[in-house]
Amino acid sequence: MLKIEDIAKTFNPGTITEKVALKGVSLHLEPGDFVTVIGGNGAGKSTLMNSIAGTFPVDRGKIIIDGENITKWPEHKRAKYIGRVFQDPMMGTAANMQIEENMAIAARRGKTPTLRWSAPAAQREYFRQQLKTLNLGLEDRLESKVGLLSGGQRQALTLLMATLVEPKLLLLDEHTAALDPKTAAQVLALTNEIVTKRHLTTLMITHNMKDALACGNRLIMLHDGRILIDVKGEEKKSLTIKDLLAMFEKAAGSELNSDALLLS
Repeated sequence: MLKIEDIAKTFNPGTITEKVALKGVSLHLEPGDFVTVIGGNGAGKSTLMNSIAGTFPVDRGKIIIDGENITKWPEHKRAKYIGRVFQDPMMGTAANMQIEENMAIAARRGKTPTLRWSAPAAQREYFRQQLKTLNLGLEDRLESKVGLLSGGQRQALTLLMATLVEPKLLLLDEHTAALDPKTAAQVLALTNEIVTKRHLTTLMITHNMKDALACGNRLIMLHDGRILIDVKGEEKKSLTIKDLLAMFEKAAGSELNSDALLLS
């Protein structure tokens, strides 16, 4: 479903602020793969995700989704294939619009846009049933402004909107990092349920080693712009945080020095 072939990205090349973010990364995801991505600060996690989403062009390499070479496509064109949930709960929804209006826009992803925001009666009932699966009581608040929701409610709504039209690839960019621990656990449980039930091909960045080990069928660790560790299946299931740190030290030849990653 996703093929990344030898992509590289350098920011501000030839200047004093030059930063080599990706150094020839290759990654293949089969349909239904749920891959968690971890790594210290500056490892290249966000750059990898932004490269796939088309936030900026890569310097070299190819990005292919479901057989379609999207390497040169602009971000808005890729959006019909990609669902994305950001770290900031405020980024995935329009605060001044109703829940219903936000969902109506999400339901039109990949279709010709229109000026109509509201939804017909049949679609409103569909939205209500989808919201009911969140168990947050939002099914009775279709006309509420999204800005009135809590961060956790907005993130859950964003997740639902990102998958309302089934994406070929779901990108989760540390989507629980800005939430309190209890809410983060609820959103992560909801994520697991949606991704597993619908067999969505998913790439999830997280700083939390425990979450990275608990979620998905595959785990990769980025370090210094490269994929250092790639484990899947039964090998991943049996891993502990201690095992993961030992694997990193063996592969990198040094200790993992990232407070955010270790403390999480």
